[in-house]
Amino acid sequence: MKPIVTVADAVTAFADWIEPTAAELEAIEREMPVILADVDLLDAEIMTLDRTPTELDVRRIRRARRRALAARVALVNSTAGTTLPGGAA
Repeated sequence: MKPIVTVADAVTAFADWIEPTAAELEAIEREMPVILADVDLLDAEIMTLDRTPTELDVRRIRRARRRALAARVALVNSTAGTTLPGGAA
């Protein structure tokens, strides 16, 4: 007969009292335009998975790609002067 071992570490890793820190929430908020632009790009690409893309689809994907790139550039430019805690680069 094998003893039953608890998996306390695995259970407590997902406990309700473990929440993101203020810094993590701020980072998510800062990256939200990039996340939303990527979602728009994925939506545009998903629409064309089961059919041949029309000219309108191609333009929609191109615009979404440009918005995603612009959001990434804006994020990089806004965080270029900041330093990360702990000396990470």
